[in-house]
Amino acid sequence: MSKPKILITGGAGFLGLHLSLHFGSKGAQTDLFDVAPYEKHEYPEGSQFFQADIRDKAALEKIISENKYDAIVHGAAALPLCKAAEILEVNIDGTRNVLELAQKYKVPRFLHISSTAVYGVPEKHPLFETDPVDGVGPYGISKIECEKLCESFRSDELCVTVIRPKTFIGTCRLGVFQILYDWVEKGKRIPIIGNGKNRYQLLEVEDLAQGVWLGITEPAKKANDTFNIGAKEYKTVNEDVGALCDYAGNGAKVMATPAWLIKPLLALFEALKISPLYKWVYGTADKDSFVSTEKLETA
Repeated sequence: MSKPKILITGGAGFLGLHLSLHFGSKGAQTDLFDVAPYEKHEYPEGSQFFQADIRDKAALEKIISENKYDAIVHGAAALPLCKAAEILEVNIDGTRNVLELAQKYKVPRFLHISSTAVYGVPEKHPLFETDPVDGVGPYGISKIECEKLCESFRSDELCVTVIRPKTFIGTCRLGVFQILYDWVEKGKRIPIIGNGKNRYQLLEVEDLAQGVWLGITEPAKKANDTFNIGAKEYKTVNEDVGALCDYAGNGAKVMATPAWLIKPLLALFEALKISPLYKWVYGTADKDSFVSTEKLETA
């Protein structure tokens, strides 16, 4: 039996790398598509690398038409720090491009990496896949529109899975979490917003990769749907960050900060285009933030 062949868009990123490694461990061949350059030595042997913009439909079509893919995992996206027009173009137009080409060239499985940002700043938790969506800012709005596109392309010939992951972390590339780990490594005091008694659900990237693998390999009757993915067990922000400090054993400690002071500052930073964090903090600093994974567990 030949190896399953999978195209990963956004392949140069943190998730793209972990998906490629995970799929490789399952015996699959992975091709990577991204506008950014690759660290090719980090990927499984035999990986193919394509560098182009997801908005360049002609470049994307050449790749998909010349390779018989068993599945496409669409993770390419412009992040919240980008300009609004770029976010909407990359995320919505890019998703439409990939869906249209998957349909045209009869790729049987398509999986879209969405986000729990589609829920906006909700008033209750846990969140279920059937709860209303309310995108905050261009990024959240774009993700909702992408999901609508995915729903419109679902058919007997094209199974379209949508995954809404919580913030995911893991080894290799830490991204913004690198700052946190650097502070802990240096034994600094780690500021958290408020008293840290709220729970915030994170997600190990390896668990997300396994969820994506199931999304493209389980029977279409199960997978042709939308799923939240998050850690099943998690503690308070204070406990989680405190455990990290304790593990370091070098004097790093959690430092609570007054939410009433920090929130207005973050709002100012967002207005000045310095930081996009205000809406996230406003919705999670003083309350729990988590999604139900019940639907995934029973699928």
